[in-house]
Parts: sequence; C-alpha cells; structure tokens
Amino acid sequence: MYSQIDSNKHKSIALIAIFAAFLIALGFAYDYAYGSGGLGGVFFAIIISIFMTGISYFAGDKVALASSGARAITKEENAYLYNMVENLCITAGIPMPKVHIIPENAINAFATGRDPSHASIAVTEGALQKLENEELEGVLAHELSHIKNFDTRFLMLVIVLVGAVGLLADMFWRARFFGFGGGRRSNNREDNNGIFMIVGLAFIILSPLIAQLIRFAISRRREFLADSSGALLTRYPEGLARALEKIGLDKTPMTHANSTTASLYFSNPFSGKNFIALFSTHPALEARIKSLREMI
Repeated sequence: MYSQIDSNKHKSIALIAIFAAFLIALGFAYDYAYGSGGLGGVFFAIIISIFMTGISYFAGDKVALASSGARAITKEENAYLYNMVENLCITAGIPMPKVHIIPENAINAFATGRDPSHASIAVTEGALQKLENEELEGVLAHELSHIKNFDTRFLMLVIVLVGAVGLLADMFWRARFFGFGGGRRSNNREDNNGIFMIVGLAFIILSPLIAQLIRFAISRRREFLADSSGALLTRYPEGLARALEKIGLDKTPMTHANSTTASLYFSNPFSGKNFIALFSTHPALEARIKSLREMI
C-alpha cells in the first residue's frame, strides 16, 4: 500500500510531463501544417499546458465540487456525518478533509484534492438516508483511502490534462476555418491545410477515446485498492460490501454528474443509463463485492 502511494506520487509527475509533451507536439503540428515561420503554436501549447496543469493541481477539487452541486457543511449542521469522517481520519492518520453534501437521491460519494492536507469529501443525501451506519462508514473509508493513497491528485490530473489535449486540438481545428497561420509555406497552403485538417480531425476524434482508455487503465485498479484499504480501515469488509449491494439494487442515476468527473465517484454515477454505463470507469459491483467478501 505504501508502495502504491509512492507510485501515485511519481506517476503524477510523469503524467504532467507526458501530457505537456503531447500538447507541445500538437503545437509543432500546427506550425508545420501552416508553415508560420515560427513557433507560435508551440508557445501557445506550452502556455495552455502550464495553465491547465495549474488548474488541475490547485483548483481541480473546486471544479469537481462545483460541478456536482456539493455544499460544504459544518459539524453543527450534520454532526453524524462529520463525526464519522473525523473518527475515520484519526484511525487513518490523515488530516480532516472538508465535508460536503451533494443534493442527490443516489447512493454515492467522492473525494478530491491534491493531497491529504487539501482534500474534500462529498456524500450524497441518498447515501445518508439509505445506508446503515456500518455501510456509510465503509463508503467513507473507501473515499478517505483515495485521499491517503494520493489517488485524488492523480485522477484530477488525468481529467484536466486529457481535457487540455481535446481543447487544444479543437482550437487548432477551428483555427483552420478562420485562416490563421500562413507564412513560409503559404505557396503550399492548400496541401498543408488538407494535412492539418486530417491531423486535427484525428485528434478531435481520438482525444475522448484516449481519455477513456486512460481512465479504464487507472480507475479500476485504484477502486479495488481503495475497497481493500477502506475495509482494512474499518476492519469490517461486510459493511462496504452491503453498501455496494444497495447501490446495485437502487440504480438511481445522478442528475449533476458528468462523464468528465465520473471516475472520481465511489460507484458509476450513470447507473441506470444503459448506454453511458457501457463506458463505466469502475469495476463491476459484483466483482468488488466478491473481492471484499473474500477478505472476511
């Protein structure tokens, strides 16, 4: 588990470098296609890379919380939830995160933040109403394990930097229609525009697919790890297993969730929406329940 935490920290740095390099490569493609005679596209890509990385690192948690409609609470507003999170944090040896409630009837939760000292945890009203004490404790322990394991930082970097690739590709694609570029290869402008159109279209089409592949690769394994970590924290795997069973029976979709932040949630927020559920970033509930009960 400690090796996984160190791995997450190192992979976060590597992830920034990989996506920055990819964005810069997009800039080179822009300059090559338009023959602008300079490195304007490269510099623009670097600026976008730095800007989006900064957003993901320092403000990604705020974006995720705002998009879910989460509302921060105090201990006085909901002592039951606050005390449960506080007790689990003491057991886990991590700082107390900010606690939020999401106005949704579905059973779900998520954690976010760049590190345990700057973390937040959000729980739906449905989870508070429908889960028993041990079940809710299991869900919270799962999310706190994401914080402790630095999964939250890694996932936020993936979400925002993949979005940056799509944003830049889309901007370069649109630039083609407004005639930006030109320069030293203006005599071959038509050929270059054709090449760039193909490259831009490929990036636009492939960016969402690449994003899904990355999320599939990182999310599923981390969900199993967080399940195991949460069960070790509560010493009661059955509580988390029962919570997953209730989610499987409930199938209430979340109205404010979106495909960008879906990988942050405790379970697939699109349960019940069959078409979107095909692209779930989470392991099957049955597999998670089986894994937990094998720990008993």
